[in-house]
Amino acid sequence: MSDPLFDAEDDAATPLTPDERAQLIPTYITTRAQLNEAEQANIADADLWAFRRKRDVLNEAFLLNLHKRMLNGVWKWAGSFRQTERNIGIQAYRIGVELRQLLDDVRYWVEHQTFSPDEIAVRFHHRLVFIHPFPNGNGRHARLAADLLAVQLGQERFSWGSANLVTADETRATYVAALKAADAHDIGPLLAFARS
Repeated sequence: MSDPLFDAEDDAATPLTPDERAQLIPTYITTRAQLNEAEQANIADADLWAFRRKRDVLNEAFLLNLHKRMLNGVWKWAGSFRQTERNIGIQAYRIGVELRQLLDDVRYWVEHQTFSPDEIAVRFHHRLVFIHPFPNGNGRHARLAADLLAVQLGQERFSWGSANLVTADETRATYVAALKAADAHDIGPLLAFARS
């Protein structure tokens, strides 16, 4: 039987397991458009909360809380590491260790000015997406976390292509291609996209 809420997934979206799908909170949601709208309203509130005062973005508890605030009105699993394998990201059992390693690496980059502030934030974003710690919302979470880090480092927020990256369109395809280039150790396209 067809499910209009989840059948519209594109190849860049992370599919949810049946158990994860069952944890949808709003009972009125029956279409992908309604889901996107509910998530975006929740994320807008989280964005206001996150930028209201200085945050320690390089803290695991903060990153979990940020994800929770972004999606807690929509998904019961918001703010919790995924427990299942995905077609993207590392194995679920490695998430905690890899996230701590990422945070240590970024602290080192900041302390030693290993890269420019923009490149530090974009590399942070890329590795966070690569780890893929949550059932869904990883790209949106990593972009907001990178924005917070950029601001913390004295930069402006990123524009991330100046478009909604939730819908499958040309801008989203450019973003996904830039992530894949970064996977192959070419950070240039993602760095350019972040400020485009």
